[in-house]
Amino acid sequence: MDERFKRTRLLLGDEGLERLSRAHVLVVGLGAVGSFATEALARSGVGHLRLVDCDCVALSNCNRQLYALQSTIGKAKAELARERVLDINPSCEVDARQQFASVETLPELLAAPLDVVVDAIDSLGPKVELMLAALDAGIPIYSSMGAARRRDPSQIRVADISKTRFCPLARAVRTRLHRRGVKGGVNCVFSTEPAPDDSIAPPAEEDIPGRGRARVIMGSLPTITGIFGLTLANAVIDHLTAVAPAP
Repeated sequence: MDERFKRTRLLLGDEGLERLSRAHVLVVGLGAVGSFATEALARSGVGHLRLVDCDCVALSNCNRQLYALQSTIGKAKAELARERVLDINPSCEVDARQQFASVETLPELLAAPLDVVVDAIDSLGPKVELMLAALDAGIPIYSSMGAARRRDPSQIRVADISKTRFCPLARAVRTRLHRRGVKGGVNCVFSTEPAPDDSIAPPAEEDIPGRGRARVIMGSLPTITGIFGLTLANAVIDHLTAVAPAP
């Protein structure tokens, strides 16, 4: 263990590494953002990970998702995440769940012990319900806003949901939270880069068997989505080790 996380210990010290090893973190959504967040948390020495995603790998995931390979198409993302985390750190306790985050399942997903929630859900309704449930339970939550259709990593920011700007997803989240009486308290990773003109990069629709109506899909790069995930993980690590974020 000392050798595996030697460089982390050199930066964070014995106490910092010990805090990470004791931490219980829930990651909901193991796609483009969540897979990279999970990777960084595992490689930082977080000792307990609860990993949740209801989906299996599809060919279209290969441009941006860490678990998406030719050899993994059709396999459950949650199980792939568990295997990879344990290959990184066999001492990590991994609770992998192929499960949909909904009002009905959230009490179980947020069950103690739990120190932090990482939200990498790409559906608005479940995303907001996860935020509300975490806030109600008093569990700090770090949430990814829209990474699709962005190309400039220098405009990625971390702030409370009340201070997000230039992000349509964050605006929609704020509106729904306001309706429920919540105006802040959710830590967000977002981009201040304006989304491109639809005439240049129009969204498309994709039918997913067994998932109801067609969903809108948008272009995205592995660089930006990956940086979103790594930024989320970095914010969580700072929180768990009590490091104040830079101004």
